[in-house]
Amino acid sequence: MHATILFGHGSRDPAWRKPIDSVAESMRQLSPGSCVRCAFLEITTPDLNSVTAELVATEIKQITIVPMFLGVGRHAREDLPILLNDLRNTYPAVEFILRPSVGEDPRVIEMLAKLSLSEL
Repeated sequence: MHATILFGHGSRDPAWRKPIDSVAESMRQLSPGSCVRCAFLEITTPDLNSVTAELVATEIKQITIVPMFLGVGRHAREDLPILLNDLRNTYPAVEFILRPSVGEDPRVIEMLAKLSLSEL
């Protein structure tokens, strides 16, 4: 079985997570039965370790992590690889796939440019 974790930064403002939750819900609608969870680096729960433990307990054997960062800062470059290395050591039977941050995807960049150019 496979799962996807949408990984965001986190915030004290509970409304901050709504866009990431919306992406997860859209994924479930586009692919009914897909296993999608959200996890956060700090402040917002659940964290990456908790979500991974939950998924592994349900016999998930492959997890794709999608960093929901527009900019590729320290968290994406340094913190996430450390967390991922720890997960790989903790769960050696699970295959972890780390996707590039969404802000690095040319399709996202093009979509944002089109949205920015459009009249409201």
